[in-house]
Amino acid sequence: MALISIKNLTVEQRLKAVSLELNRGELLGLIGANGAGKSTLLHAIAGLQSTTGDIAIEDRRLDTIPPHERARLIGIQPQAVSSAWALTVTDIVALGRMPWGDEDQAAIDRAIERAGIDEFRDRNIDHLSGGERARVWLARVLAGEPQLLLADEPIASLDIHYQLAVMEVLKNYSREEKGVIVAIHDLSLAARFCDRLCLLNKGELIALGTPKEVLTEERLSTAYGIPVDIDLDRDPPVVLPR
Repeated sequence: MALISIKNLTVEQRLKAVSLELNRGELLGLIGANGAGKSTLLHAIAGLQSTTGDIAIEDRRLDTIPPHERARLIGIQPQAVSSAWALTVTDIVALGRMPWGDEDQAAIDRAIERAGIDEFRDRNIDHLSGGERARVWLARVLAGEPQLLLADEPIASLDIHYQLAVMEVLKNYSREEKGVIVAIHDLSLAARFCDRLCLLNKGELIALGTPKEVLTEERLSTAYGIPVDIDLDRDPPVVLPR
C-alpha cells in the first residue's frame, strides 16, 4: 500500500491532472522550472490548497481526515520561514509538537539530533547563520515525527556544505519508513539523493521515475528551455546547463 496516492490532482490554472504515488522509505524530488507547479503540488498534498481530484494517505481520503490528525500525519516546511521573536533553538523545535499538544522531550531531542544542531540548541535563532537556521526549521518539522514530510526548496540560498547537510537529513528521515517529498532546483543533488523524481512543466507531470529515467536531455530541454549536459554514471552524478 502506498503511503500517499494522488489521482488527477488539479488546481485551476496551476496544476493539471497530476497522478503519482509515494511509498514508505522513499524520497521523491519535485523538479521543474520556476512556476512549474512544485509549491502548488506540495500545498495541495498538505491540504492547504483547493483542488479537484483525489488524495489519499494509506487509503484514507485526505478530505475525510480531521485537521488535527492531518497535522500529525503531514509536516511541511515552506520556502520562507522566520521567527518574530528571539527564541532559542530548542524552543523553536518544540513548536513542532503543537499538533500533538505536548512537549515530548524525547521527540524534540531526536529531531535536534537528526538535524545535527545539538551544538547550538541553547542559542537564540537570530544568532545563527542562514544554513544553521535552515536546519532548525527542518528540526521543528521533524519534532512532529510526521509520516509524510514535505519540504519546499529547503536548500535554496544555502552554501554547498549546508545543502548536503539538509539533503542528508531528508534522506535519512525517509529511511525511517517515512515518506519525504522535496521541491529542489539543483538537479545534480536531486539525482544524488532522490529515489525517484517528478518532473513538472507548466503544471503538467511530464516524467516520473528514477533519476536515470527522468533526467534525459530531451525532457530537461523541454522543461527548462535550454540544452543540458548529463552524466549520471559519475559519483556524484552531474547535471549542468550547457
